[in-house]
Amino acid sequence: MHSEAVASRSADQRDSSRESRNGTPQLDAVSLAIIQQLQEDGRRPYAAIGKAVGLSEAAVRQRVQKLLDQGVMQIVAVTDPLTVGFRRQAMVGVNVEGDVESIADALTAMSEVEYVVMTAGSFDILAEIVCEDDDHLLDVINKRIRALPGVRSTESFVYLKLKKQTYMWGTR
Repeated sequence: MHSEAVASRSADQRDSSRESRNGTPQLDAVSLAIIQQLQEDGRRPYAAIGKAVGLSEAAVRQRVQKLLDQGVMQIVAVTDPLTVGFRRQAMVGVNVEGDVESIADALTAMSEVEYVVMTAGSFDILAEIVCEDDDHLLDVINKRIRALPGVRSTESFVYLKLKKQTYMWGTR
């Protein structure tokens, strides 16, 4: 009986992920199910998640902490920018001369920039910007982004209406 309990407990607590050859965590089905539960409701109690995925509350707590520590996921409150005073959003395409990563790092450091991705195609970088108003957006683009050494050009795509913003893609 004792060995069965130990085996069961160690199965609940075994690593939720192992690193692949490229260093990224490879998640097992239980960890993916935990992520899905939290994507549906980030405030869902660990006991309820445990019941849904077949683990104890403590095992879920450990797995969630490991997923957070590994940078696999974050648990955050997602807001509608309009309801919290940010009236202007835009995607800005940036063309760079020289080191793309240094420009991406500089954009990442700007508080108004919410999303930065280095791309192949018409732009070297795409950056999503959230601002209080048009004047604020103009200031960020004109005085801060275009002033970065190595920025060759920018093209702005101002959001007229946000129709969909979800973060449910994580376990498909």
